[in-house]
Amino acid sequence: MSCAYALGLRLSELCALRLEHLDTAADRMCVSVVQGKGVKYRYVPLPVDLLEALRVYRQAPHPLGWLFAAASDPQRQLHSEQAQRWYWHARDEAGITKTGGIHSLRHCCATHLLEAGVDLHSIPQWLGHRRVSTTARYLHLARLEALGGARRAPLALLSSLSAPPLH
Repeated sequence: MSCAYALGLRLSELCALRLEHLDTAADRMCVSVVQGKGVKYRYVPLPVDLLEALRVYRQAPHPLGWLFAAASDPQRQLHSEQAQRWYWHARDEAGITKTGGIHSLRHCCATHLLEAGVDLHSIPQWLGHRRVSTTARYLHLARLEALGGARRAPLALLSSLSAPPLH
């Protein structure tokens, strides 16, 4: 879930991640999204806090290089239905009653990037949108008092937010 949120990935992009898509060189620090919507290829910045979590996760074996392999067949990528079930389980365990799926993490990523001071023209590139107007649909929850803040690591940004009402 941290990966989906911190990178702002679509569910299909998350499931298609392979180890070789992670570029951890200090001068690049990015993830190649090769299975984007419309078969588009893009690079997404790899936040340092996510990299640290992935380094721990990558110590386990990953058949055929999938970052997230299917539970039923480790030779295949994670099924989107399984990823959704994991999300719903985590959401329910956290006591969050709002409906929706893993795609809501993408909305949160876009909103939190804007609140952290990332400019509105960089966010569509991060998310793989052609137009800013497409990205604008994701930003309806942005808190105006948070705009203009310094850019922070996405996972650290979550911990700095006040607890939202559970509805």
